[in-house]
Amino acid sequence: METHLILVGLLCLCSLSFSQECNQELLENVDFPGSDITSLYSPDVEHCRQLCTQHPSCLFFTFVRPDWTVDNRHFFCYLKSTPSGQPDVRTPLVGVTSGFSLKPCTLDSMPCLFKVYQNVDFLGADYRALFTADYEECQRVCTHEPGCQFFTFINENFNQASIRNKCHLKFSWTVPRSPDVERKTGVVSGFSHQLDITTQFFESACQTKLFPNTDIPGHDFQNLKAASPEHCLALCSSHPLCTYFSFISNDFTCFLKNNMNQMVTKVSEGVTSGIPARYCQLDVQSWAAVTYDGVDFSGSDIRDEMMDDADTCQRTCTADPKCLFYTYVNDKFISAEYRRRCYLKRIITIPAPPKITKLNNAVSGFSQRSCLSMSYILSTV
Repeated sequence: METHLILVGLLCLCSLSFSQECNQELLENVDFPGSDITSLYSPDVEHCRQLCTQHPSCLFFTFVRPDWTVDNRHFFCYLKSTPSGQPDVRTPLVGVTSGFSLKPCTLDSMPCLFKVYQNVDFLGADYRALFTADYEECQRVCTHEPGCQFFTFINENFNQASIRNKCHLKFSWTVPRSPDVERKTGVVSGFSHQLDITTQFFESACQTKLFPNTDIPGHDFQNLKAASPEHCLALCSSHPLCTYFSFISNDFTCFLKNNMNQMVTKVSEGVTSGIPARYCQLDVQSWAAVTYDGVDFSGSDIRDEMMDDADTCQRTCTADPKCLFYTYVNDKFISAEYRRRCYLKRIITIPAPPKITKLNNAVSGFSQRSCLSMSYILSTV
């Protein structure tokens, strides 16, 4: 009981220091100049606010609206932070809207992005294109394809006749992944046991296949860090272009590969390869429920606290909807100042187009899977 009370007190203090209150106010034609962490693209201010909320460090933001006239920086979402948690300066500026992270509020980890954007192109990230009668059908296709997170539809009035009614399906990452994974003595890492990875409601579980000590050389289209072969498998299964993968255990690199014509393997010690699972219920627990001893998930910290052990750190991450993964520093760590610290971490997992531009007679929007998920959950209550 005493340990529990101490933990609750630490959580309360940390929440107060992070932000005083839930502030949902949007300030139209007000700029928060400076203090930028990064800039991303957003179709509207609500999406920008969600990006800020999911970014580990963002506390407030400024969004450049489509009616901005100074230059062509439309749809820019500037994520910002200060030690005080508040903007240092607020200035009037026509064409922008500013606001605050919703981290202190009750969070929806995968919000329903229901809006459709006329004369807007979500540029890039295409993995497939087809012809549909209208943008509604394009959105339905995107919603029912597990790999599609957003789309752009070219309507019947587009100036180039040959691509009218073309529906472009697009991908972005929704599976949690650490920006860097490395071996380090005295640390333990892992994932929240309550990951909300939106998929279709498949009844059947995935039957996966891994090939130990086997490499599938060549045909790489992306490499990123993964905690294990099973985590790499989940990444490959989530990406619609991935036909197979190879995971290098000594540096935690997951190579996603694309070749629909052949798969040539070779014996290679320390490499695990595999084939993705499709149209089934992904086995999240095969990698999310595992504790990775001697492995550091560096960066992406939302906060850190003193904890007695790694199990408490894991339970704290699981109980916090903002936390996706964690690293705990135990008593074996070389530097005493970091020992017994639990670092709670997250990255952005909502669909995020790599670029957004104005384009006449284009219609863009997001998959409605998360909206259907909400409806499904509500209907079962």
